[in-house]
Amino acid sequence: MAKLTKNQKNVKDKVEPGKNYSLQEASSLLKDITFTKFDSSVDIDIRLGVDPRKANQMVRGIVALPHGTGRSLRVLALVNPDKAEAATEAGADYVGLEEYLQKIESGWTDIDVIITTPDVMPKLGKLGRVLGPRGLMPNPKAGTVTVDVAKAVKEVKAGKIDFKVDKFGIIHASIGRVSFNPSQIKENAEEILHTVAKLKPAAAKGVYFKSITLSTTMSKGINVDSKSVTGL
Repeated sequence: MAKLTKNQKNVKDKVEPGKNYSLQEASSLLKDITFTKFDSSVDIDIRLGVDPRKANQMVRGIVALPHGTGRSLRVLALVNPDKAEAATEAGADYVGLEEYLQKIESGWTDIDVIITTPDVMPKLGKLGRVLGPRGLMPNPKAGTVTVDVAKAVKEVKAGKIDFKVDKFGIIHASIGRVSFNPSQIKENAEEILHTVAKLKPAAAKGVYFKSITLSTTMSKGINVDSKSVTGL
């Protein structure tokens, strides 16, 4: 049996096994069980009572976190010259078209989000093998294929994220950093939970929110009682 490290021993008894905490309690407890020397991300895992293999039970959406993610995302705006200035002014880190298409084709993916327009999308088809596995392919449902590129860039920079249920029926999302105060973490969590609640498929039967877990990088998970979240 592997021995616990000193840090693991220090946090071992701070989370009671099998207990469901209120969202407020869990948001506060995260700081007590995080021992990384860097500003860890705060993650939420939401297990839903859906069968993602069925098209009518797929859950996917976008949410603007009130306090952002705490992370500066690198945004590439793939646009024609007529939208380049607006994208730059909105805060895009990289703006252009043909030169970046060539760079991506050569394997460059030093970015977090790509935003483009509908008329440019056909040019990205051949780059699916590069962008797809990395989750970088723009998608209208995620708000990254739009005619209003400047607005999309501003929203991403302000903390808008997209999420999608995986094949196991779980949504994984980063909703902040451990340096956030408990209220900020709680409010960001509430925002994504309320958004997911509104997206409940009509075909989904039984319990929708099966489990909610908060954690930080390398920490143990804290189970959250869904009844503690108003509106769920």
